Amino acid sequence: MVKIRLSRFGAKKQPFYRVVVADERTPRGGKFIDEIGVYNPLKEGAVQIDAEKAKTWLKNGAQPTEKVKVLLKKTGITD
Repeated sequence: MVKIRLSRFGAKKQPFYRVVVADERTPRGGKFIDEIGVYNPLKEGAVQIDAEKAKTWLKNGAQPTEKVKVLLKKTGITD
């Protein structure tokens, strides 16, 4: 199954995430199919997701994780 999830980057205590589309069996920092956005939890409102790519992947059956669902709602991509 294909998931839309976060992939962690950044130094210790300074996380930075990429919103990626990946096979659910791959590790968190492993290979991914497509990068659709970025998320920085340390900055207020620092979520950038490509709405067109996200809607395409959701239409094709990709399942977002719980945190990504919240981010998609926050950016107005889903209801």
